[in-house]
Formats: sequence, structure tokens, C-alpha cells
Amino acid sequence: MSYEAIILERQGHVAVITLNRPEVLNALNTTLRRDIFAACEEARADDEVRAVVITGAGRGFCAGADLSGGAAPNPDSEAGPARDELLEEFGWVGIQALTVYRRLDKPTIAAVNGPAAGAGMSLALACDMRVGSENTRFKTTFLERSLSGDSGMTYFLPRIVGYSRACDLLFTSRFVEGEEAHRIGLLDRLVPADRLLPEAIGLAEQIATLPPVAMQMAKRVLQHSMDATLEEQLRFESHGLRISGRATADAAESRAAFRERRPGRFIGR
Repeated sequence: MSYEAIILERQGHVAVITLNRPEVLNALNTTLRRDIFAACEEARADDEVRAVVITGAGRGFCAGADLSGGAAPNPDSEAGPARDELLEEFGWVGIQALTVYRRLDKPTIAAVNGPAAGAGMSLALACDMRVGSENTRFKTTFLERSLSGDSGMTYFLPRIVGYSRACDLLFTSRFVEGEEAHRIGLLDRLVPADRLLPEAIGLAEQIATLPPVAMQMAKRVLQHSMDATLEEQLRFESHGLRISGRATADAAESRAAFRERRPGRFIGR
């Protein structure tokens, strides 16, 4: 499938989605959001893809929603006369894109190669893991634009950094640089800028060596835990174990690899 605003490549079992509007710091317009939706669906349907890396072209990850129609690469610019209509359209398209992106049943890793602001920060937070560098900069932005927060920001941020720290970042709209982002949990790994994408892909390749069905269930179980009671989660864990540990070729291979003290060779069945 061809895309207008992203580049989708596969490296072995890893799909790499690159947001490709560098002239506006990969700001999210309707086309880009729809391309993200379609690329995630393509990755979901491809049994050879076992992990997904998302990054940005040029010097930034994503400057947030492009409410100006793409004319200026500035997440702080005024939106223009059609602001309300654009917000409504982006809200619906954004919900579609972010929902399929979050529910992708394969691990997702954001390689945050520069600024990630507003909805662009939300996009990074929706990933299962985030890798960044000294060039990474997060900024919530919303309140500066007289917005309370969207694109999942108010869901993901407190779950990742805690409630009071989420208040700090949302209420002040301050920049968070790479080192602090790593310290407070916005980034899982901090690597040199020139190694960012190779390190993110290497992490995805490591994940891709493990049994795909069990990996998918592990992701579902972890996501379920975010809003479940202990009793609900224990039941869901049991459900996940029944699916991932059933009599599959990968389950048999995992036991054989353990006995023979060798890496497993998993096929996703």
C-alpha cells in the first residue's frame, strides 16, 4: 500500500513507520492520521511483523496537531479561522488513529528523535515503550492553546509518570529534555542521538525473537491491568495463560529450546 504522509518499511520482523512531513515537524494533519491508521492495520494483518517502531523524519518526532493547514512548522502558531472545525475533524480522525495504534496487538516502540509536543507527545505516550536521546524534548502544549488536553494525553500521562507529575507537565506546559524525561519515566531508554533508530530497532528485534502469540497476550494482559481490580486482573491473567500456553508449535518449541539450551525459533503458531 502507498502512503502520502508516512514511510512504512519492514526490517525482518520489525515494521518501521516514519512520520514524513519534516517541513512542519511532522505535524498531524488528517492525511497523516489516516496514514497512521492504515499502516497500523497493515502491520496488524502481516503475520511476519512482530514489533513496530514509529519515528519522525527530519529533526522532530511530531509537533502535534497541524491546525493551520500545514503552512508553518510551529506548534505554537495561531490556528486560524477554521479552528473549531479543524479541532472537530482532528478529534474524530485522531480517535480512530490513536485507538487502532494503541490496540495494535504487537509491541510498539517510539523512537523520539526530537520535539514531541501536544498530540505528538500523546502519540509517543501511546506506544508501549519509548527510546530517546539528548535531542528529545517533550511538551504538553495544550493549555497554551486554551485546550484541556486531547489525543489520549490525560489518559496516558498520569499512568506513566503519576498524577502529580502529570499535573506539573500539563499545567505548566514546560519543556522536558531527554535526561529528565528518562529520569521521570517518559523515556524507557536514553541513547546517543546518532544511535537512536538503530537502538530502537534493535530493541524491537530482540522482542521479535520471542513467541508472537505469547507476546500478544502479554501486551493485552498488561493493558487490561491499567483499569482492573486485582481480582479482575487475576482472572484475565488466567485467560491469557490459557491462550499463550496452549498446545501450539511455539509452546512446544519453547520447551524444546529450554531443554536443549538454545534460542527458540518461533513461527507465531
